[in-house]
Amino acid sequence: MRKKIMIPIAMFFVFFTFVTSIQAATKSREEYEKKGDIIWETETDQKIVAITFDDGPHSLYTDQILDILKKYNAKSTFFIMGAHAQKHPDIIKRQSDEGHEIANHTYNHLYGNTDQLNKEIKRTTNIIGQITGTRSALFRPVGGLFNDTVVNTSKNNNHLVVMWSWHQDTYDWQLPGVNKIVNKVTSGIRPGDIILMHDAGGDRTQTVKALEKILKRLTKDGYEFVTVSELLYRSNSILPEFIENEFGNDAKFISE
Repeated sequence: MRKKIMIPIAMFFVFFTFVTSIQAATKSREEYEKKGDIIWETETDQKIVAITFDDGPHSLYTDQILDILKKYNAKSTFFIMGAHAQKHPDIIKRQSDEGHEIANHTYNHLYGNTDQLNKEIKRTTNIIGQITGTRSALFRPVGGLFNDTVVNTSKNNNHLVVMWSWHQDTYDWQLPGVNKIVNKVTSGIRPGDIILMHDAGGDRTQTVKALEKILKRLTKDGYEFVTVSELLYRSNSILPEFIENEFGNDAKFISE
């Protein structure tokens, strides 16, 4: 017998109002992409791609992923949660020391209004700075939600919004099986792709196993695995001035 889920009227109203306001403030992907406000992928003739991981770090799976990346001399961008980083600063430090990019994915994995989002970004930025001595420059919104609020709040915090290639969402969080994750990435791979995976938020055993197969197969095909920032610069992508200036001067993002 199917159980009925009861949602309090007040809660439903708040959620409906929030979603409605989000939709009203959302432009098309093309509009955001043309202005360089949001990045989904890049255009390049070089066989370079960026594998990204959301929601970490995790006490078990992130270290396993780092071991595999090191084995294949691959670099990645980790969109980390501040709350998890505080629990595992040693893993964040390892990521940074091994040349991976540490990026912002909020503190508590919340959407929130402008004030809440601003606090989520700032808090995680400061945590990254305290652990690594560098400041995050990239932000990935929870659930891939994009709108004017997300873009403007990110800009105000000197972060560029980075999504992922729509054909490179592995849905690994659904536990579809190792082979499906591998085939999702390798069957449609294109230079300049940004690949979405997760290193926390549940059982990531399939992700770990799939990563090894993906790196092995694509390495044979001549692909190089780089951070999102390196992907953008080697692709000559349009970047916001605040990020262009920082990277152009080879400066570190020191936490305030």
